[in-house]
Amino acid sequence: MMSQGQGLRLLSYQSRPNVSHPFLLIAHTLQPSRSWNHFSFKTPGMPKPFHLQLPLPLPSHNSHQTQTGTQDDGIPIDDVKVIAKFKTRYNYIRVLQVSRRADHPFAGSRLLLLDSPGNIHSISFLFKSLTNTYFDVFATLPPILPPGAVGILGFGAGSTARLMLELYPDLIIHGWELDPSVVAVGREYFGLEKLEKQYPNRLFISIGNGLKASIRNGFAGILVDLFSKGSLIPELQEPSTWHKLRKSLRKGGRIMVNVGGSCVEAEDEGRNGKMVMEETLKAMHRVFGDKLFVLNLGNRKDDDSSLALTGELAVPDRDAWKKALPRSLKGYVDMWAPYQG
Repeated sequence: MMSQGQGLRLLSYQSRPNVSHPFLLIAHTLQPSRSWNHFSFKTPGMPKPFHLQLPLPLPSHNSHQTQTGTQDDGIPIDDVKVIAKFKTRYNYIRVLQVSRRADHPFAGSRLLLLDSPGNIHSISFLFKSLTNTYFDVFATLPPILPPGAVGILGFGAGSTARLMLELYPDLIIHGWELDPSVVAVGREYFGLEKLEKQYPNRLFISIGNGLKASIRNGFAGILVDLFSKGSLIPELQEPSTWHKLRKSLRKGGRIMVNVGGSCVEAEDEGRNGKMVMEETLKAMHRVFGDKLFVLNLGNRKDDDSSLALTGELAVPDRDAWKKALPRSLKGYVDMWAPYQG
C-alpha cells in the first residue's frame, strides 16, 4: 500500500528522548495527527488506515535533546519501498527498504514488519550495527551473565543476535522463531545467512515455540521478545511461564524482556498495550519478587514502552556493567529502576 501514489509525504515526525517504539504511519483521509508519535499522510480514496509501527530512535546518551530540524517533516513516501509482502500461518510479513536519501534516522535501513498493525521485529542498516532502538538495550545483557549461552525467544531476522555476536567474541546464541518464513526472510533480506556462515559455531537457530526452548546445563541469559498480532503473547501474563523460564536458567542467569507498553497497538482492541504490560510485570513479580527491574523508554504516561530485567542489580554491579559496555550503550545501565507494582 505504501508504494501506491505519488508525492505522498509523512507528516509530523517528532522523536522524544529514550523512546524505542512505536510511531505510526497512517494512510487515511483525516487531518494530520498532532500527536508526537504519528506520521500522517493524506491519501484520498483510502478509507481504511494502514499502520506501521516503527521503533523510535534513541538519542545519544551524551544528549537529552529532542531531535529537530528536517526530521520533524517525516519520510517522503517515495523513499520507502516494499520489497516483500506475503501472509503466513502466523504473520503478515512485509519487508521495507528506506532510502539512504531519506532525511530521517532510519535512512538506509531495512525493516521487517509482522502482523497487520505493522510491528517491527527486525531492523538492519548497511553500514552500522547499532540500531538506536530497544534492540541495543537487549545487547547490553551479556556482561552481567555467568558464562554460557544466551537464548533469544522471538528471534525475528536477527537484529539483536547480529549486534551481540559482534560485541562479544565468545558469546554463543541459540535463537527460537515460531514462523519459518521469518527466518527465511531474514536469510534473504537481512544478511542472516551470511551471519550464520560467519559464526557457524556461535549462532544456532531453531524453528518452534520459544517457550519450550532448552539447552544442556541451562541458559546464562534469555531475551524474550514474543509478540503475536501486535501484542505480547498471553502466556507471558501467567506466572507459570516465568517459573518455567527461570528453571531453564543456570545459576546466576537472568532474563530480559520487551514488555511493550501503551504505545503498542494490537489487532485485538481488548489487548491494550499498557494493560498487557502491567499484567506481564505482575506475573514476573510473583516469580522474581524484588529481583525485578524495569527500564522505561517513554517519558509520558501515554507513550510508555518498557523492558524488564531479573536478578540482583546493586550499585557495584552497575559500575562493573558500565565498564564492560561500549560507550554508546553505557547510558542504559542507570535507567533501570526497581519494579514498583
